[in-house]
Amino acid sequence: MPLITKKEIAELHDINQENCISIFIPTHRAGEKVLQDEDALALKNQLKDVKNKLSKKGLSADDINKKTQPVQELIDNSSFWREQSDGLAIFIADDFTKTYTLPVHFKEFNYISNSFYLKPLMPMFVGDGSFYLLMLERRNVKLYECTQHSFTEIIIDDLIPESKRDRVGFDYEEKNLQFRTGQAGSGYAMYHGQEAATGKRKNEIKKYLRAINDGIAPIFREENMPLLVAAQDFIFDIYKEVNTYTNLKEENLNTDFSNTDIFDIHEEAWEIMAPIFDQKRKDKIARFKDEQGTGKTAIGIDKIIPAAFDGKVDTLFCENKADIFGNCTEENNLITVTQSEENDGAISLMNLAAIRTFLNGGEVYLLDKEEMPNTNSRVNALYRY
Repeated sequence: MPLITKKEIAELHDINQENCISIFIPTHRAGEKVLQDEDALALKNQLKDVKNKLSKKGLSADDINKKTQPVQELIDNSSFWREQSDGLAIFIADDFTKTYTLPVHFKEFNYISNSFYLKPLMPMFVGDGSFYLLMLERRNVKLYECTQHSFTEIIIDDLIPESKRDRVGFDYEEKNLQFRTGQAGSGYAMYHGQEAATGKRKNEIKKYLRAINDGIAPIFREENMPLLVAAQDFIFDIYKEVNTYTNLKEENLNTDFSNTDIFDIHEEAWEIMAPIFDQKRKDKIARFKDEQGTGKTAIGIDKIIPAAFDGKVDTLFCENKADIFGNCTEENNLITVTQSEENDGAISLMNLAAIRTFLNGGEVYLLDKEEMPNTNSRVNALYRY
């Protein structure tokens, strides 16, 4: 199950009220910063700022407290803070509250306007291509379908040998695989030490790994997603000899599985897989640079927003942690964009361009200034035509 879907982005974007509140803070998965309530304090500071902004807009103290009560309840909920990822996004409107715990690091930020601020969520939808992760452990063999931000276990206990004794003649405890999505317990022991995988020993392991390969082969039959194997080097070397899946990655993930859970293993796996999926972004930047001056690119927000409304933008590049404020009006299919100061009741034009691009099938990348295709503008667009 995705952490947030395009449908949910569309539903959030469709909410239009006078005071839609968006709050973002970075969070921590565990450790002293959680124990010391650092994340809760960060949200408390954002809530204080939101209340000040609502007060300046003329809302009474009672109305403000009622509207922001869901945030205060999160601050006071100690168990909530022990179940965080890298970032927390909260969206509040009249009779509406939505909270997302996401593996995206946000800067502390809040926004109040007639619609929600959704641009920081865009990294969830680019560069997170799917891949398989096969964990070859002594006491468990597990297969996951992963993206950058999620992992889902594929149950394979009916496809592979129930025990090594069945295949290679030495003791092995039967597995008890349970379905889990996005969560797992502690790791299991791997093949430790420098035991030589030669002769009869190697043949035994090879026989078992061949049975695993043959068992999961039907899952891969119609797929071409990359397969990353997490195993010690000598196990992976043997597995490569029996593997029949054409998209097996030549590099394995060799880590200390005895003290590592699936969350950490998934992060290590993504570090290996990221360059594969980042190539698309690099290709789009190169294409932008090649097509500058041909009418297929743009750098002005006044040009980009009408194109985003029309579905003309293939790829939008936004300078991360930057913004452009102003107003946008649509009348008789004519879109007028005017830039102004943030405190003049203006909206985020960059947010509007990003969401319209995304909902019309385009891709949105948040980049550091030096990574922008054209560094002279905070927003660049590559057109479809």
